[in-house]
Amino acid sequence: MRVMHIWNTAGVASVIAKFMDRLFGTRSLVVYRRVFDPYGITTYGELWNCNAKIFALKCLLLARKFDVVHVHSFDKIVPYLKMLYPGKAIVLHYHGNDIRGKWLQKRKYWSRADVLLFSTPDLLNDETPKNAIYMPNPVDTDLFHPLPEVKRRSKSALAFNYNLDVNKAFSYAQKYKLSLDILERNIPYKEMPKKLNKYEYYIDQTEIPSLSKTALEALACELKVIRWDGEIISKLPAYHDPISVSRKVFNVYQELISDG
Repeated sequence: MRVMHIWNTAGVASVIAKFMDRLFGTRSLVVYRRVFDPYGITTYGELWNCNAKIFALKCLLLARKFDVVHVHSFDKIVPYLKMLYPGKAIVLHYHGNDIRGKWLQKRKYWSRADVLLFSTPDLLNDETPKNAIYMPNPVDTDLFHPLPEVKRRSKSALAFNYNLDVNKAFSYAQKYKLSLDILERNIPYKEMPKKLNKYEYYIDQTEIPSLSKTALEALACELKVIRWDGEIISKLPAYHDPISVSRKVFNVYQELISDG
């Protein structure tokens, strides 16, 4: 089975493609625009140096070679894919702000996909299409795991200044008697495991009631995560394991192709 992933929101496509190719023998290609990947989240796939129109045209032409086209966030390309390849299996995958509060507004795009996926539970509401499938974000456990050689500071916490109420973050740190560092999200992706492993706690985004992908990666590194409501989570839920997620996505592909 040949699979093309268009776009790479939060690096999710890279994780799915890598583990699926490893486990199920698929042949996957992830494509993303280099300008949108300054920190190297595309650990598996290709980065293209081109503008938006050229990127879209290249994707539309290349898609003919694949059995499944899995579009992440870039929903505007879906109607064109279906027009050019009406019989091809098209998956559209939303990841957060790309669809949050916009289900009705974006109906003209998602209604053309054969399968619709969404990655965080907070995206499920009265406007969410009934056929949409929750697909948990996978964590690349090849990268994110405990590093015994890195000294972890006791009672230390890290947060990133993104979707973060700083006052709330400091109140959580005070509640649990933690020293808190708040950083910009400008760390190269392959250096993130080492950065996370220096801390005992990670304070997640406070403005969205779902665990961020960085929070999941922190859990994989065995940090304790303080989530949006101040509660502490200390273990990565099994359904975010990359093998589990890849298997679920692979089953979606197989069903699509067999139905077609």
